[in-house]
Amino acid sequence: MSPLLVLALTVPLLGLVPLLLLKPRAGERAALAILVLGSGLSLAVGWEVARTGRALEYFVAGLAPPLGIGLRADGFSAAMMAMCAVVLPLIAIYGMRAPGRAAARMPPAFFMLALALASALNLAFMAQDLFTLYVALELLTFAAVPLVCLDGRAGQLKAAMTYLMFALFGSVLYLLGVVLVYGLYATLDLAHLSAALAKAPPGWSFGAALALMSAGLMAKAALFPLHLWLPPAHSGAPPAASAVLSALVIKAPLFLLVRLWADLAPPAMADAAAPVLAACGAGAILVCGVVALAQARLKLLIAYSTAAQIGYLCLMFPLAATDDPYWSALAWTGGTLHLVSHAFSKAAMFMAAGLVAEAFGHDRLAGLKGAARVAPLSIAAFAIGGLSLMGLPPAGGFTAKVMLLTSALQQSAWWIAVVVLAGGLLAGGYVLRLVVLALQRPDEALPAQRECRWRAGIALVLAFGAVALGFLPLAPLDFLSIGRPVTWAGLMP
Repeated sequence: MSPLLVLALTVPLLGLVPLLLLKPRAGERAALAILVLGSGLSLAVGWEVARTGRALEYFVAGLAPPLGIGLRADGFSAAMMAMCAVVLPLIAIYGMRAPGRAAARMPPAFFMLALALASALNLAFMAQDLFTLYVALELLTFAAVPLVCLDGRAGQLKAAMTYLMFALFGSVLYLLGVVLVYGLYATLDLAHLSAALAKAPPGWSFGAALALMSAGLMAKAALFPLHLWLPPAHSGAPPAASAVLSALVIKAPLFLLVRLWADLAPPAMADAAAPVLAACGAGAILVCGVVALAQARLKLLIAYSTAAQIGYLCLMFPLAATDDPYWSALAWTGGTLHLVSHAFSKAAMFMAAGLVAEAFGHDRLAGLKGAARVAPLSIAAFAIGGLSLMGLPPAGGFTAKVMLLTSALQQSAWWIAVVVLAGGLLAGGYVLRLVVLALQRPDEALPAQRECRWRAGIALVLAFGAVALGFLPLAPLDFLSIGRPVTWAGLMP
């Protein structure tokens, strides 16, 4: 019983109190301090998991499931919590007003929503029954949707409503699947369900329930072909909100998709679903990558890039289904590393895009010639973050894609290898569109306003974070195996 799990959920919510009682500036600083404290608790969870070599558990009110609600943090959960613990406070600091600059800071509502998101994300990563996961997804949705329309513009409100409709559609599908599962097994706890599934092979009804839940999660994660809400929502939101949405919010439903098919579904059922999920991932990488190349606006380009990059996780499913534990573990590590490195690089790129748009007054690519003279640090952050998307060394995206490629080649999954390479080329095309323009001689006078250097520095720190992940060894990470149903710790080629 580890109280760290409960504290990681509840402490961020304490930051709502100063925001409601104090003046906006003082309330934001107090809320930010509490957000940092909550992030420290999340990192402490990861440290404890690594130190003990086992998953942490907590039963609310001391009641074990199915009577009570269980929280559990294994290696996979702890890695995702650590990702949020690092990225979210930096985005919140970026959202504060720069002293002496005309640009307005983010409204206090942003910091309230960021605190709510921190708690909802941790709940999604730790909850151990399907209904509590549904609650976490709903909390996440109703904290994320307002981020899209913080400025109150008509285009933002339309994008927020589209996002809300897709999210509610996904919620209905997920909840229908939960109802089917409860009708079949009279429990929603993941451990109890796994035990029941081990005793007798499930029928088509359980497969239908998993399919419904998966479709709902795909809608919430904007996974191809249910990605239509993401580009207008992420590109129209304020830069700090876009960074949160793209880097963190969509990771929770992707995490749960992995939980369903890697941890809960029987192997035969998971093997049957893996090609379908991989096809959706390939479609995301190729279709959204091509569409990103055609965008005229920088933030819209980055938004379509987000829809493309999350497809790499789905390529992991057929590769991890192999009987060879080492190559399965390598694919699993590559998919997880891609999720984490994507969060760092995409947050940095949206921040950089916001600073460039702030300096130029727009984000039209055609008018950004010479941007490196106006916003050198922002362009550097965008380019370094883009290294990870392209899969160039030494970025984390390179290490992740090499793992996926190696596993694919060892299993003769040539089409997956081709998709990974094609996705890297497409990413290179749309990342270099801005970099090449920014380095060109401008056709007209450049704006007098320059980038906010400390904000650009935050983006640069996140971009270098994505690069630092590339120095992890090209081997399965034992940490991710802690608490997993099938462990592969210590396996070496």
